[in-house]
Amino acid sequence: MRILLIGASGTLGSAVAAELGQRHEVISAGRQSGDVRMDLTDVASIRQGLAQAGELDAVISTAGRVTFAPLADFAAAPFGESKHTLGITDKLMGQVNLALAARDHLRDGGSITLTTGILAEQPIAQGSSASLVNGAVEAFVRAAAIELPRGLRINVVSPNVLVEAMGDYAPYFRGFEPVTAARSALAYSRSVEGLQTGQVYKVF
Repeated sequence: MRILLIGASGTLGSAVAAELGQRHEVISAGRQSGDVRMDLTDVASIRQGLAQAGELDAVISTAGRVTFAPLADFAAAPFGESKHTLGITDKLMGQVNLALAARDHLRDGGSITLTTGILAEQPIAQGSSASLVNGAVEAFVRAAAIELPRGLRINVVSPNVLVEAMGDYAPYFRGFEPVTAARSALAYSRSVEGLQTGQVYKVF
């Protein structure tokens, strides 16, 4: 398969590249590095990156930023002034726009795999924006799966906090049992190399 992997240079993306790269051609993409440059907040960049990658069998996103802050810091505000702006623009609409644009570059039966996280269903303090965005992405995937044409499939992987990220995130995730990036990567293999669609693969 020819697989485009956005976020390939990150901790999770690197593990996904190592897992799938054993059997397939993985084309790396990122905002500042990779075979293809792609900024999920810029629709033109998404389209240009997909065009550069050419015909594909799978598109994977392990990218997406959100704002972690106390709920008290979130005020009612116009979209561009809201603390939710980053998460909605990047991790939510960035992945949604990627999925919509990818339809025109995937071969029949191809797959799209997006990324959320455990906060979609197990919230933490200062994680309200992440929970909002993750829940929205998962709802989109379930709905999109019933309408995609040409046998295209779409799934989402929802990992727990990563072992490799605990140095930065441990204070937020007390009591959580972290998972390795390599274990999480297996779920992306399941999505790409399996046959299911509309699934949320939880790696908790």
